[in-house]
Amino acid sequence: MTNLELIHQFYTAFAKNNIKGMLDCYHPDIEFEDPAFGKLKGERAKNMWRMLLQNAQGGINISHTNASADDQHGSVNWRAEYVFSQTNRKVVNLIAAKFVFKDGKIIQHTDAFDLYKWSKQAFGLTGWLIGWTPFFKHKLQQRTNGLLERFMNASSAAK
Repeated sequence: MTNLELIHQFYTAFAKNNIKGMLDCYHPDIEFEDPAFGKLKGERAKNMWRMLLQNAQGGINISHTNASADDQHGSVNWRAEYVFSQTNRKVVNLIAAKFVFKDGKIIQHTDAFDLYKWSKQAFGLTGWLIGWTPFFKHKLQQRTNGLLERFMNASSAAK
């Protein structure tokens, strides 16, 4: 499989709520980063996707365009439409993803998006007032990583 096919496989699986298909694209030493979670590595990065898809319960619409890749690097633009569960507000998030490949898998995945634009959609007036601040970003990452910890603890307890 080419690296371009790998990108398409990841986002096609994502659109179908197929976590196994997504994570099959990741190298065991995956490093993920985005504005909402910060840096995540290995199983923690994989569990972030598991948590997001489980919580979305099929209520997320994913599309992707402009995928490109060579032997080492790749990129894609993707769009996520969903209802933010904390506030019950609709969010349309436009994300630019960059990838690094190793051993036929994605070893680095970096998502970039306008956190202020996202915060205004997700939190309304509160997002408009403070969504642009480093304080907001720090608090958001604290919260998302706390949710991820609880998810991981509950998942290991259920085994």
